[in-house]
Amino acid sequence: MSEAVCVACSHKIDAAARVCPYCGANPQTGEKIDTEALLRETFQPRAEQSRAEGVLEFARQRQGIVVLVGVVVAFLILAALHQFVTARNANAVASGPAVPLTDITDLSNQAVQVQPQPMPKLDFQYDGNSKTMRTFIVESGAVTPPEVIAAQQAAARQAAAQKTAVANAAHPAPAGTPAQPPIRPPARPR
Repeated sequence: MSEAVCVACSHKIDAAARVCPYCGANPQTGEKIDTEALLRETFQPRAEQSRAEGVLEFARQRQGIVVLVGVVVAFLILAALHQFVTARNANAVASGPAVPLTDITDLSNQAVQVQPQPMPKLDFQYDGNSKTMRTFIVESGAVTPPEVIAAQQAAARQAAAQKTAVANAAHPAPAGTPAQPPIRPPARPR
């Protein structure tokens, strides 16, 4: 560290210093510098605030404390309200007879009131062919069409005949046993 001597107070100071730390003067010229003006220029003072602005600034700086105080006040208000309601309920007497809670909540002793809701009128545009929308309309007691039933039964008969043919081919009947009569399909209902 190179040393220099302040002209104003003759103290040894750092050569790079612009202001003497002992007397506040310029070390080369000895001229006093107004440090108050330097401080005001560097650290500008706050403008005068009203009391409300000061309170808001305090709250901004200490948000955690403000939130904590708010929570405590809310808790105290709720506790006071609870005390009030408890004291009021302790002294209040109902004018009617007591009703068991099961009368209110038990659904087993109530009459069943189940009525099917009527089907709403469905106005669909189906270009004159009513079959296109029949699959979307719910009908009570809907029945499978006879053509579909006949096709299902024929498929079942054909599958059973194939199964017996495969079983007979795998295990041929011993000689002298009569062959099974052919299965005839049942008559179609009209």
